Amino acid sequence: MVKPGKYFESGAWAASMGALAAGANFFAYYPIEPATDIAEQMIRNGPKQGMVVFEAEDEISALGSAIGASWAGAKAFTSTSGPGFSLMQEHISYAAMTETPVVLINGMREGPSTGQATKAAQQDVMQTKWGGHGDYEVITYLPYSAQEMFDLTVKAFNQAERWRVPVMVMADKVTVLLMEEVVIPEKVEVVNRKKPKVPPEQFKPFEPEEDLVPPMPEFGTGYRVHVTGVTHDERGIPVSEDPWAHHKLVKRLCDKIRKNRDKIVEYELYGDEDPEILIFAYGFPARAAKVAVDIARRAGKRAALFRPKTAFPFPDKELKEVTRKAQKVIVVEWNYGQLLHEVLKVVPEEKVSFVYRIGEIPIPPEQILEEGGVKI
Repeated sequence: MVKPGKYFESGAWAASMGALAAGANFFAYYPIEPATDIAEQMIRNGPKQGMVVFEAEDEISALGSAIGASWAGAKAFTSTSGPGFSLMQEHISYAAMTETPVVLINGMREGPSTGQATKAAQQDVMQTKWGGHGDYEVITYLPYSAQEMFDLTVKAFNQAERWRVPVMVMADKVTVLLMEEVVIPEKVEVVNRKKPKVPPEQFKPFEPEEDLVPPMPEFGTGYRVHVTGVTHDERGIPVSEDPWAHHKLVKRLCDKIRKNRDKIVEYELYGDEDPEILIFAYGFPARAAKVAVDIARRAGKRAALFRPKTAFPFPDKELKEVTRKAQKVIVVEWNYGQLLHEVLKVVPEEKVSFVYRIGEIPIPPEQILEEGGVKI
């Protein structure tokens, strides 16, 4: 870990430093741009801090090994991009079912399929929540600066450990590769998973406490745990013939996030608190959206940017309150509409304009306003 202070570095470097600051000690990857920049940083810096760095034969194995390392007591993570993220979906739902704390950092690029392989986009956002089968909840962060690549990576590890869920840091390619000031603080809050408080013979590995999260033992410490993606009881024993056991288990897996969403949700409101014009944007396009807000305010309009830092849980209650008096809501995305659908759940459709680009085409501030129907 580097010394506290100011650095001029990339988002990939910042994410790597964030992982080390959070106590990560296992990293698995398969090379894929732009996430390979993160892997290069971990290869260079991880082993110096005692981290195990493992190049897997594919993305499926990378996440699978991270899940296994987590059960062995490691703070584990992987990094990837669109096609690799698609391959990881079955393991993401497995991690949710087995309540395995693990972090995934995604450098988003274009799709579908290989697309224009190394071009920036925001194509994988909805896949974080809906990519796997079944009902489950995850936590998804949306950094828009190199600084947030550090800050939100630290939070990703803390939330994964706190709630025992997969947590994803979804950064578009530009945010991964951009170079800007990154401040490494003197102290970083580090959260570690709860450990069993009773001896092995009394322990039920999936028996939740009041927060709906069970303590987590690690292999090799005397606790016997059956880790399975099959529906299981509080002992970890498969009970695939009992429908109510499945109902109870999956409801708890979802509720431990849903009922604690106020402790997880984060967003930034930039500009006027009671805007007549609200721009909704995240990731790198939010930078142009901030300038668009400044242009509108200089023209005498009440304007603001609502920038979600968490895509999931989605800040729906907060967005609904901010847009209550707004006359126009402009949703800006580097895709053909992913979080747009979440916005439309809480904002009347007649208020919403959608400004988008499919692929690596910049969206200048003036065009956000013009295409959003705002005359300056």
